[in-house]
This record gives sequence, structure tokens and C-alpha cells, in this order.
Amino acid sequence: MNESEYKDYALATIACRAGTAMTPELENSDPIFLTSSFCYENAAQAAARFAGDEPGNVYSRFTNPTVRAFEQRLAALEGGECAVATASGMSAIMTLCLGLLRAGDHVICSFSVFGSTINLFKNVLSKFGIEFTFVDLVDHGSWEHAIRPTTKLLFVETPSNPLTEIADIRLLASLAHAAGALLVVDNCFCTPVLQQPLQLGADIVIHSATKYLDGQGRCLGGAIVAPRELVEEKLIPVMRSGGPSMSPFNAWVFLKGLETLSIRMRQHCETAHAIATWLSERANVQTVFYPGLAEHPQHDLASQQQSGYGGIVSFEIRGGRSGAWDLIDRLRLFSITANLGDTRSIVTHPASTTHSRVSSEDRERSGITEGLIRLSIGLEEPRDLIVDLDQAFAGG
Repeated sequence: MNESEYKDYALATIACRAGTAMTPELENSDPIFLTSSFCYENAAQAAARFAGDEPGNVYSRFTNPTVRAFEQRLAALEGGECAVATASGMSAIMTLCLGLLRAGDHVICSFSVFGSTINLFKNVLSKFGIEFTFVDLVDHGSWEHAIRPTTKLLFVETPSNPLTEIADIRLLASLAHAAGALLVVDNCFCTPVLQQPLQLGADIVIHSATKYLDGQGRCLGGAIVAPRELVEEKLIPVMRSGGPSMSPFNAWVFLKGLETLSIRMRQHCETAHAIATWLSERANVQTVFYPGLAEHPQHDLASQQQSGYGGIVSFEIRGGRSGAWDLIDRLRLFSITANLGDTRSIVTHPASTTHSRVSSEDRERSGITEGLIRLSIGLEEPRDLIVDLDQAFAGG
């Protein structure tokens, strides 16, 4: 089936079918092409492939059938033209910046992003003359005020990590386009099942496939969904020469993950909402951060641009770091790790792990306190998770 025909199908169908191309073996499951290189019928064909005069596989650093299947399926799910897969979510952001930016260019990014993203921008890419301004995610005036003639990208996570703040994608897209810039949305928390940034005006979508796209914490991977011309002219050259490529095996794992993405995200949302509601009733919980709660500052906006509120619940407890660590250590079902989007529920202390390399001033500005705990709600029985949380709170 032609890829363009998938636009007439529901998301769950696209997740199972898009990007699949049978080999002569007529397999019903996506094959894995574990090969570093490809053979040619003759020397002339090899030359034509390397020159780009003939389509086809060249070298798995930048052309591989299994990786291409994942790219096509994800692009179809996001409603985009094209995608390029990378070795990790961070390498997707790096590839994007290396492909689109040069010395003197300016990027506006919210404070409320993954700690490694802040470090990449502040401590790595800034060394090459790229300038970054960090602003309050929900203060639209700060975004507008930060725009310069050299601004090329507006970069945002929504919902944000770990406080689940919601950016107004339509408004930021309007600001970016008026300035001749592009809006980049990290859609890790929602996935295309819950949010479609391109349909809201964004130009580029970033994914850490490591998270919900895999869904079982097995492999590292990332992806960029963008207009075809941008992918082919700006991003593929970085992939071809720089080599931050996704392995075919990982791509196959992500293909399998996408097939169950819709049903998993619905369950993540349902259980997370129950956990957030339960936490909001605990006396020693100061604040619960979950867009599905009516008291969340951007609840109405989340309801407008998302079809669900996601599986991430953060909350702040009294007692600072020691109180947070004590609670975490008493949990029995939750895995103590820094990943998210797994079938297994996860507990993380952002200030000492995911955002530990961010300066204390930046953490404070982002609202990441010592008493903040992030939960990635998995697919366990909701009642079992609540019982586990209850005994952990009771032990304090």
C-alpha cells in the first residue's frame, strides 16, 4: 500500500501497518536487516547509489530497510512527511541542531526541559557559537521578548519534564513563524497517540524512542519528524557523515513497540489519573503535577491540544531531599531508575539524577525542588500501585 493512503486510517491501524514492505519471503512480521552494507548488481549501480543518482540502500549508517520502516511508520503516526531515526533522543536533538544551525544563530528554549537537553545547549553547542536563551515555558511574553533577528528555532517540551507544564503550541508556532523561525516540539511524554504537534502548527517533532515508543525499556533510540526537504537536505547529510545512527535491531524493537502504542497509552493515562487523584488527597503532599487534574494551571489547554493527559505524575512532599529519598526507598513495586515510559512503574528523584548536572539556580528557576518526585506510571494493576504508595507514606 502507498504510504500516502495511510492518512485515511485510524492511528492504531497506522501503528500496525505503515512502513511495512514484504520481502520475497512474504513474511507477516517486519524483518530485521542486520547488515552493515549492501551489494550491487554491478559497479555502475554502486556508483549511482553512492552519488545519489539512484534510490536504494548504500550503507546502514544512513540507509537500512528496518530503520526506514520505523521512520516511515513514525512519520505516518505524527502526520508528517518524513523522519530520520537516530541512536538516542539526545542524538536526535544534536542532529537537528547540527543540521539547521551555525555560529551566530539563536535558539529559544524553555527552562522546563530534560536536564541533558539544557546541558547539550549550554555546555556543548554553545562552544560552537550557537546562542541560547532560556525562558519560562508558560510565560508567552518571555518567548516573544527573547526573539532576535538571528532566532532560528523555538524548542519546547510539552508536557514538560518533570513538572508536566503545558505549552500553547499554536501560539508558539505563530510567534516562531512571524520571526521566520521554526517551532520544535519534543513529543516524548504524549507520543502521537495523545498529541499531534504538526497539526497544531509545529514544524518539527522530536522523540526519544527509548521511552513510550519502545514501551518496555529495552533499547535506546531517537527520531526527528520534519518536512521531507529539510530531512533530505539538512539532516541526512549529518547522519551520513556524523553517524549518530539507529541500529537495525533497535529499529525493529521500536516497530513492535509502535504496534501496541495506542492501547498502552490509554492504560498509562487511566492509571496515572487515578494515582494523581490519590496523591492529591495526601496531607503530606504539597503539590501534585498532572495535567489531568482540574487544579493543574494548564488543565484547560491540555484538554484542548491533547487527547489524554499522559502517564507522568510528579509531586512534591515535605521534608526536602531526605523526605523524598526516604519515601522512594520504602516503595516496593516502583523501580528506582531514571527512565520513563516503561510497562513497569518507575520512581525518580529529578534533583539528584536527571537534573543533577543542571545548576542549582536553573533547577530552582524550573521548580525542581529537593522534595520533588517523578513517577512514570506503568501497566501494573492500579490498586497495587496505590497500596504500595500508601505503605510507603505510612512508613514515614
